Amino acid sequence: MTRPTNARAAGTAFLVYIAAGVTPMAVATGRLIGIVLSLTECFCALVLAVTLYAITRDEDPDIALLALACRVVEGMLGATFLVWRLAGAPVGDAPRYNFMIAALFFAVGSTLFCWLLLRGRMIPLAMAWLGLIASVLLVVGLPLQLGGVVTGAPTQIMWLPMLAFEVPFGVWLIVKVPSRP
Repeated sequence: MTRPTNARAAGTAFLVYIAAGVTPMAVATGRLIGIVLSLTECFCALVLAVTLYAITRDEDPDIALLALACRVVEGMLGATFLVWRLAGAPVGDAPRYNFMIAALFFAVGSTLFCWLLLRGRMIPLAMAWLGLIASVLLVVGLPLQLGGVVTGAPTQIMWLPMLAFEVPFGVWLIVKVPSRP
């Protein structure tokens, strides 16, 4: 795919991913809708892995590949958990832990992609810095949450900078193509 096509696909995937992830929290959804939204998130993670890799690989192919791998693992963890749920396996605390582990892979991948976008000056600097800081906040905060050190409202609040980055970044990718490194 061309660079503009990758950028538009990534931007669309960001916005769909966010909408699919926020919808179950915002409204009561039935089982079928929940399954479709979960699958949508998994596929969006894979689309983001490939398209962001394509955009950033010229800056540093090794770091871009590691970021791609992190986003693929994120998508696969979501799909694996969905299969487990559909099989009727007792889940207990698994949804919370599965989400946090998948989110940690998301955060590491996002940190690496944002670093490459910043280093290559491919997007506006303020946007790149916001993405990098938001990602690092999650890389630090999610293990603390997994370990029970951080609980309650801070576990939700730490996602707000990422939301503040991803929505404008998704729109930006659709409207404007990142410059070449």
